[in-house]
Amino acid sequence: MTAKIRVAVLLGGQSGEHEVSLLSAQSVLAALDPARYDVVPIGITRAGQWITGDDPLAALLAAADQQRLPAGAARSHDTTLIARQREIVPLHAARQFDVVFPVLHGPNGEDGSIQGLLQLAGVPYVGCGVAASAVGMDKGLMKAAFAHAGLPIVPWQLLRRSDWHARPAAIIAQLEAALPYPLFVKPANLGSSVGISKAVDRATLSAAITLAASHDRRIVVEQGIDAREIEISVLGNDQPRTSVPGEIIPSNEWYDYDAKYLSGASQIVIPADIPAATAAEVAQLAIRAFAAIDGAGLARVDFLLDRSSGAVWLNEINTMPGFTSVSMYAKMWQASGLSYTALVDELIALALERHQRG
Repeated sequence: MTAKIRVAVLLGGQSGEHEVSLLSAQSVLAALDPARYDVVPIGITRAGQWITGDDPLAALLAAADQQRLPAGAARSHDTTLIARQREIVPLHAARQFDVVFPVLHGPNGEDGSIQGLLQLAGVPYVGCGVAASAVGMDKGLMKAAFAHAGLPIVPWQLLRRSDWHARPAAIIAQLEAALPYPLFVKPANLGSSVGISKAVDRATLSAAITLAASHDRRIVVEQGIDAREIEISVLGNDQPRTSVPGEIIPSNEWYDYDAKYLSGASQIVIPADIPAATAAEVAQLAIRAFAAIDGAGLARVDFLLDRSSGAVWLNEINTMPGFTSVSMYAKMWQASGLSYTALVDELIALALERHQRG
């Protein structure tokens, strides 16, 4: 009998995308065949504790539910589940596994920090390496890499929070001189549309920068265009392939956090209703973007399709996209003939392959 592959699934994390990670991990855990894998979920609390034991996922989900209760509301004792977990030492824990699946989104999980820990432990892990994860997380570094590779990106500016606090009027003037409204303002290191705003004038621009600065010390400001939102999934190591593209039709003016996770009214069209030549261009640019950051394993690449000119603009790459069975990354592969379970199997195989090749 072939020995089972011992897999650790990391979930939770310290970023603003903690709850998104829990939802992704639920799907991954359900897809891992117990006949093939010996699966151990490892939770990371918002405070940074690494826990295992009874059921880390249930404990963190219960804690998330409690945090959403209004002030003064009666709270159950479910969050005491966390106290009953066994806290572990990350490096020692990682070395007990054949492969680690870090189902973590955002800073301290998707940005190269966990990947560096696993690299030090000498353990195979799913997804991009340290450098690709860091560049893929930081929108400023990402755009610089894309520009160097000659990829089409919209005009943009990078700000520092310290400069904004020191000279806000000069920063506003600088941006207005460089970029026409509307503008999109984003924390450089965050995902799931957290902290992102659309600015249409000086007042909304000031508010948008202040919000982004509350999340990160570096802020990206992009020229807004009237565009459709096209996405495509990438899978592989040295010879990556792409899924069919999909389109997001947001329920709000743009694809903000509410449109993604709360309203449930956004529409997904897979395959995207775009010309074959445009679909081919998106696929080719996605592979180039993946190579530009030295990607491995997986990524979702997002594009803006100009409604008037038909021009394709590369928006961003996400090295650990939302990973529920109904997330865009998985749904685009399902439409391409690859089931969620087969996708998870292939990602683990790719992690082991990459580790063996060094």
